[in-house]
Amino acid sequence: MANQFQEIGRRLKAYRMGKGLTADAIADELGVSRAAVYRIETGDVVKIETLERLAAVLGTTVASLLGAGVEYYASPISYFERMRQVEADADQVVAHFPPLSYLLTSEAFPAHLKRTLLESLPPHIQEKSAMRDVDIIISILDERKQSSQQRRLSVVNFVNLLEIERWLKLGIVGRFDLSGAELAERRLAARDEVEHLITLIESEPMGVQIGLIEEALPNNAFQLFRTAEKTYLGVSPFRLGGDLPNIRSGVAMMTADVEPVQLYENLVDDLWKRARKGREAADLLRTVLSRSAIAQPGRRRSAS
Repeated sequence: MANQFQEIGRRLKAYRMGKGLTADAIADELGVSRAAVYRIETGDVVKIETLERLAAVLGTTVASLLGAGVEYYASPISYFERMRQVEADADQVVAHFPPLSYLLTSEAFPAHLKRTLLESLPPHIQEKSAMRDVDIIISILDERKQSSQQRRLSVVNFVNLLEIERWLKLGIVGRFDLSGAELAERRLAARDEVEHLITLIESEPMGVQIGLIEEALPNNAFQLFRTAEKTYLGVSPFRLGGDLPNIRSGVAMMTADVEPVQLYENLVDDLWKRARKGREAADLLRTVLSRSAIAQPGRRRSAS
């Protein structure tokens, strides 16, 4: 597990990325060299006075940089980077990321994700800035996915059947003023992802466990990152990929405080007991696919 100063450095990097600041920009603000900033980010000892100045530049608090209590992230880039960092040290991750965790998606999904994230942005957002942010988010998610596959990280994923059925009806869209042909293609893309999910469930890849939940779950994503020393809890309003994604509004949090972690541990234990798994989960998803196909009979089916 990383030491305290390494953790401070990682949080600093996450907040810096969320602000769109380079190490050079931070160095100029502090009156130090870029190398000094990189040393802090890689775990060098840092004085409290420097942390106070860093917090002011990054729009956060010393407590958040120290990880004292709860870390708050108003930027999705900051949160996803911090999530990637914590996950890299985890032995097991328990996740609910509606409608589907990025770790469970197909190779075709990033292109759909980029398109929907861009089209979901309000008109006052500059296109160049938006594309930069979206590219960074997808890059972080790709790095996270590759790392989890290489490490064969143990991941328990909760998938909500109601979310999946809504996804199939609406498609992978960032807005609804699309042509009929485009909406049909977006629904087909959602269908392909669900078929990919069924394949995952039936192939039972090492380290991946999937539980299908048939009741409504919170709209917020949550994750438990379990290590030998402690468990982190991440809760996020940022929504990816499904209908009407959100990468603009809300505040995510990360904490290792015992009380909220235990409450979520109790929640996931209860959910796992009720979850449909294996063949039963795959059959339920096929039933939903069939209902979707009946509701939209004119669409071609994709290959499983």
